[in-house]
Amino acid sequence: MISSPETASSIRSTILALLKTSGRLTIARLAETIGVSYEAVRSQIVQLKKEGWIAQHLERDLAAAGRPRSLYRLTQVGENRFPKHYDTLAVDLVDAMATRLGPEQARNVLAEVAETQLQRWEPRLRGKSLDERLALLTTFYGDNDPYMSVETRDGETYLMERNCPYLNVALRRPLLCSVTVSVLTRLLGVRVVREKRFQNGDGCCAFRILADQPCTPAGFELEP
Repeated sequence: MISSPETASSIRSTILALLKTSGRLTIARLAETIGVSYEAVRSQIVQLKKEGWIAQHLERDLAAAGRPRSLYRLTQVGENRFPKHYDTLAVDLVDAMATRLGPEQARNVLAEVAETQLQRWEPRLRGKSLDERLALLTTFYGDNDPYMSVETRDGETYLMERNCPYLNVALRRPLLCSVTVSVLTRLLGVRVVREKRFQNGDGCCAFRILADQPCTPAGFELEP
């Protein structure tokens, strides 16, 4: 048992680690294992549950009467706190696809993926003004994304992406990003130019929106 006082942060981390290694646990069991009071664990459980890191599960002991006991487990959000190797898998899949199919077919597959994204987004943007479309596209990777924004500088409009969820893969296989400009052009209906990119060390991707140049390409053009 841990005898030294634990900070709230370390208790939270220990709770998550124990739920990862042991599965569903009660507050009492967590408190006993960590070596802190029941209330110290309970207060962190309440917060972790509120933030979506853990979920409560009621379990009834069929051999005993009384109220069911509360067990806690990690949610998918909580699971994502722990190391994953999606990047390596994604790179291996891209390489295997290119090797097996050849560069041209690999590009065709990428275009099909982009087409799927378009079909998902076009109904949401249909009938909207350009400004409304841009505002909606700041949620491309998720609602209330603080790292996507529309900015105006020197009379020019930019869609700024400061956090790429695919960055580790995109840095190693830039082909994955080669259809982004075409996707944005088709969704916005105007010409789009990428002026900054993560791959160049810019720390972001900046897409200049040329509102005075309507453009409705039928297919996808790959960026170099």
